[in-house]
Amino acid sequence: MGTDLRAYQTSLSDIVSLSGIGVHSGERVSISMLPADANTGIVFRRVLADGNSIDFPAVVNQVGATDLCTMLGDPANVHVSTIEHMMAAFSAVGLDNVVVEVDTNEVPIMDGSSRVFIEAIDRVGLTHFAAKRRYIRVKKTIRAEIGGSWAEFSAHEGTRFEVVIDFESAAIGRQEFKSEVDVDIFRNELARARTFGFMKDVERLWASGHALGSSLDNSVVIGDDSKIINLEGLRFENEFVRHKTLDAVGDLALAGAQFIGCFRSYRGGHRLNATVLKALLADRSAYEIVETPEPRERAFAREFVAIAGQAYAPWDI
Repeated sequence: MGTDLRAYQTSLSDIVSLSGIGVHSGERVSISMLPADANTGIVFRRVLADGNSIDFPAVVNQVGATDLCTMLGDPANVHVSTIEHMMAAFSAVGLDNVVVEVDTNEVPIMDGSSRVFIEAIDRVGLTHFAAKRRYIRVKKTIRAEIGGSWAEFSAHEGTRFEVVIDFESAAIGRQEFKSEVDVDIFRNELARARTFGFMKDVERLWASGHALGSSLDNSVVIGDDSKIINLEGLRFENEFVRHKTLDAVGDLALAGAQFIGCFRSYRGGHRLNATVLKALLADRSAYEIVETPEPRERAFAREFVAIAGQAYAPWDI
């Protein structure tokens, strides 16, 4: 990476505040993104009504549920859900250290994509620290399968996503997104892709306490006739697979560091993303920790793995 500033850890240059609706709870949500010191990582802070708070480090061993979204914490108690779109934005722009204060159990859905979070970060910019960024370099193939779906990591010089979806709906069908993913690709090709759902599932989701805040303002909705209900139509011809890729970027950011390798999935989702990420981090021979992609910092890797048993180490699963 040479003198590329992305070789160094970052935080926000100022506080960023946003408000919106929780897509599942339907509640009004206020969040504040606070600058944080180097080596803090990404932390979601659930602020309770009595003024107390509970911190959830954004690492995969804190994931409590993956039903329709990614959740940190206890599904039956205090938690922060629907973090994936915000996590994808953080990963894409290279934001390493931030505390996200949330006043309910869910991050606001905004327009159903990562666009608003990217724009909010851009408004204040990033501060760079002297501390090096950490990367997880994939060394061998790790695969997970759930039913007819699968996902895998493999070695690759770069960060690449190859995501395939296959729906019976004529509005979606089989779609693929295969590309190296850097900040420019994410901004231009993925950030605006919205979450989606089927009108036929609405009553079932409402009955289970989900999608209470879903609307045409924050979701692409497919009608019973397999046509897009949103008047403005799609933002991309293959917006569905682009959003699934966006979700994967956010879910895999729960490694605690950007990975160097190729991620492939077929008919994946939040559960499968978490499963294959845990499988990768559970196999110490499958990856190494480096500070920058080149040269490989093997001494640092040995030191970092040695302390991985400390609280909230991303591979402490």
